[in-house]
Amino acid sequence: MGVLMSRRQTVEKVQKVSLAVSAFKDGLREQPPTRRRAEAGGTRRGTLEQTVQEGEEEASAGPSQPEQSSAGKAAWERLRDGRGVEPEEFDRANRFTPPAFIRPKRELHDDEPLDISLEQQEQVVNDEMCEICEVWTAESLFPCRICSRVYHDGCLRRMGYLQSDSAVEVTETAHTKTGWSCYYCDNLNLLLTEEEMYSLMETLRHCKIIPETCLTLDDFLHYKHLVHKQQFERPMDEAQEEQAALQFSALDPDKKGHIEWHDFLSHESIQLLQKLRPQNALLRLLTAKERERARAAFLSLDQDSDGFIGEGECRRARHAWFRKQQKETPSCNVSISHVGPMSESSPASSGSGKSQEKTPPATAQEEMEAGTIDWPGFLGENVAYILAARPNSAGLHLQPPA
Repeated sequence: MGVLMSRRQTVEKVQKVSLAVSAFKDGLREQPPTRRRAEAGGTRRGTLEQTVQEGEEEASAGPSQPEQSSAGKAAWERLRDGRGVEPEEFDRANRFTPPAFIRPKRELHDDEPLDISLEQQEQVVNDEMCEICEVWTAESLFPCRICSRVYHDGCLRRMGYLQSDSAVEVTETAHTKTGWSCYYCDNLNLLLTEEEMYSLMETLRHCKIIPETCLTLDDFLHYKHLVHKQQFERPMDEAQEEQAALQFSALDPDKKGHIEWHDFLSHESIQLLQKLRPQNALLRLLTAKERERARAAFLSLDQDSDGFIGEGECRRARHAWFRKQQKETPSCNVSISHVGPMSESSPASSGSGKSQEKTPPATAQEEMEAGTIDWPGFLGENVAYILAARPNSAGLHLQPPA
């Protein structure tokens, strides 16, 4: 107990020093008569058309206005750095300083084949210390369903990652098969390197997409047309436009008529990863929990244990197993070493009858025509859909082809 109290006191001292340093930096920033991001106001919301109109009105005022595009510049910087809220917008008296997100870097061996055994299961154990305060207490810790991090609800609140409207949902789902993704795993954009993020930002600028805005169906289709024409130098055909419309519907499950910015950004991030990185590099992004769920799903289909399943079953896995999960009643016997959620519609899950979308079973003739696929092929075909299922949002960020 003495060691625990000593560690907590050390953490409190570090937090006080951090606040003092932050206040000192704020004082230095206030000395020159430069504009501050806080003057830019709150987060810009609304449809793309409204925001473009506002941007044109600001541009017509001329470059002499000091506050011109300050909010837009701050939004682009947040997009570049993978941040949601600027530290200046936090109440430093009651909140911790948000962590600095460091984008990953590609290694030379990333593209080399990765041996993921089917027979040898991995022991998945969650961390014992809260990721934020690095203190273990008897209080309930919220485990991430993707990685091994755990969190105190109070620490998440002080960091600004747990708002009042989402606190109940996190509490209800964190200890269920549905699970909860921490703020690292929830943001697919953090998987991009600096070079990949620069490429995405250039595409958004070229298509006149303004960060932190909602997109309607017309906005989304217009963007997809521009990107396709820029990449292939020809317009999208009718089938491709229909697939884009289906993707919009998947990102808007509540039928609000628009998609939120974070859903759009996650969708574009996973598509860029598919485009720029080979399958071996994507497989290295999977966590132990994700590999275990994929392993259990494959073994449940491999009825004769020969290491092969039908390609039709593999395709149905994209439509069903790695979709977003429905909420379940909390489990009363959850340990801190809980592996994470099994996909609800997988045959290996007891709740397979509750899947959001049921796909008809393939006939014997279809299975024979489709052929078979082994475990490495199964992982390679589904890795992008496994990654796309990370965010907590109900939207489907990567719609499988019809």
